[in-house]
Amino acid sequence: MSLPVSSPPLTQPPDRSPHKPVTPCPPGAIDCHIHLFGPAAQYPFHPDSKYVSEDALPEMHIHLQDTLGLAGAVVVSGAGYGMNPNHLAAMLARHPGRFKGVALLPEDVTPAELQRLDALGVRGARFVSPAHRGALPRLSPRIAAMVADLGWHVQFYPGADDLVDFTDALQALPNTAVVLDHFAAIPAIGGVAQQAFQRLLRLLDSGKFWVKLSGPMRCTPGDMPYADVTPLAQALVAAAPDRLVWGTDWPHVNMNGRGMPNDGDLFDLLAQWVPDEAVRRRILVDNPRALYGPFGT
Repeated sequence: MSLPVSSPPLTQPPDRSPHKPVTPCPPGAIDCHIHLFGPAAQYPFHPDSKYVSEDALPEMHIHLQDTLGLAGAVVVSGAGYGMNPNHLAAMLARHPGRFKGVALLPEDVTPAELQRLDALGVRGARFVSPAHRGALPRLSPRIAAMVADLGWHVQFYPGADDLVDFTDALQALPNTAVVLDHFAAIPAIGGVAQQAFQRLLRLLDSGKFWVKLSGPMRCTPGDMPYADVTPLAQALVAAAPDRLVWGTDWPHVNMNGRGMPNDGDLFDLLAQWVPDEAVRRRILVDNPRALYGPFGT
């Protein structure tokens, strides 16, 4: 007798009442890492997804943008949809100019499909290390070469502290930028002296690598204000302020059993990580446009 297949957990929703940050937001600031989900009736989750989410629609994030003072966002294909970019494409088509995209792509993606996504505003292909389970793309030199021809970057999400294991493969990719998710997933408890973080600093020295100051909750088991992430953030800002971008990681999936941060507080964390207003403006306004191109209609 076969056992019933258990459903993945419904992930805790984001704080529905984001407050205006204390820190002034410079005009043109961009949230460089969000996910969108739904409408659920049209876009069911992949059967191998490790979570399901309530709808997190573009209009809901536009409300967050308006509250924080942001001008746009970068939608990263949700792992809940596997390697199917159709949901991402539909969301970008609804709000041209307000969002750019980063796609999870199947190995057999065609040049025609990449051209379609490029026209909608996709500017990167995301890969993850095997530490992240599910129907997700692993690092693919073939796809990396194809997207480099379009001027896209490669976005890579390591797992735990396995950045060191992928350094050679990432450096060998075609002539395209490599963007590392969520502080390169380096455990904050290890501090700035740990091997993985020192390797990250050397990668930044190469000029090819970027880092997202996003998802501090992915680097530490604690809750706000994620104090052990601050030394890592400050070291990255000192090393390469021209190759950092910031993101909320809204709607913060896989936070069950933990305190859900208010996105106004998350924005205010940036002032602790980056006290210099001009450097914050670079990270929030200038760097996103260097990486993703212009926003707006």
